[in-house]
Amino acid sequence: MIDSRKGGKPLGGALLDVLLKRTPDRRPMWFMRQAGRYLPEYRAVRQRAGSFVDLCYNPELASEVTIQPLRRYDLDAAILFADILVVPHAMGLPLKFEEGEGPVLGTVRSLDDLNALRPLVGSYEVRQVCETVRLTRSSLAHDKALIGFCGGPWTVASYMVAGGSSDRVDAKLAAFRRDPWFVALIDRLVVESIEYLVAQAEAGAQAVQIFDSWAGDLIGDQLQEFVLDPISRIVAGVQARVPGLPVIVFARGIGSHQIKAAALPGVNAIGVETELGLDEIDVNVALQGNLDPVALLAGEDVARREALMVCAKIPKERHIFNLGHGIRLGTDPAVVGAVVDAVRRSEA
Repeated sequence: MIDSRKGGKPLGGALLDVLLKRTPDRRPMWFMRQAGRYLPEYRAVRQRAGSFVDLCYNPELASEVTIQPLRRYDLDAAILFADILVVPHAMGLPLKFEEGEGPVLGTVRSLDDLNALRPLVGSYEVRQVCETVRLTRSSLAHDKALIGFCGGPWTVASYMVAGGSSDRVDAKLAAFRRDPWFVALIDRLVVESIEYLVAQAEAGAQAVQIFDSWAGDLIGDQLQEFVLDPISRIVAGVQARVPGLPVIVFARGIGSHQIKAAALPGVNAIGVETELGLDEIDVNVALQGNLDPVALLAGEDVARREALMVCAKIPKERHIFNLGHGIRLGTDPAVVGAVVDAVRRSEA
């Protein structure tokens, strides 16, 4: 899958070139949350789908919103439209999204709660997501990569403990105490995340990203035990079953510890948060990022300037242009287009 060629060129284009340390013909670009509420065409499909959860599990509509940004912008990759909470939902926890308040999820706060969860493999939720992957891959041009993803165990566990969005205090307490049920929950999420990513790869994803959005909550031994070690186990488990599958790790907020994330065996790239300069990290993997999403709210001139400053810090052979986090609600689609155009013109 990864080494396949069409028309003499590798499938997956510039993104896979950078991930696999080939020379790209241009700087690859994509944006976290590139499919979302800032796009009017997304809002129209969301209205047709009903709820956010219904949209995630409707392969035709989810594939449509996955592809929408590539119709509008000259990007190098689509990222699967789904949610990191697909994993606990597929394991049996009820899930819904309250408008304006985020997810409401069933909880796991004991070994009994954990043991009541079912295996993810074969679930309706995963089948639907994988069908989205298949439909999307069949619709993309050969030089556009499709990225699958999952949440990092620490981040997903924090939602499962809290029952949705929170300041993650209860999960942090369980981590500090190393409660047996919490350690077991992290272990279980490693296993299920491997299954989920393998299923996406087998359905057509050409690279995967692990989003540990709340990794910066933990420091020291807790960071190693509950963020970096579980991610390392996921990477090893996935690549044992899908050899050569590129993996991007986005452990948001860990600052200089990004060096440790980059050193995890099998990692091809790390996503870097806005607060850390790309020129401050000396690693042997590609870097992804890290334009501030707020710059997109400041208008076209500011966004162009900031984007070019990011590019000036790192050569295209080692860089995947992206944001330091996701596109924010209220972003003008024209500003995103201006950033894409500025990066493309800078290397013309």
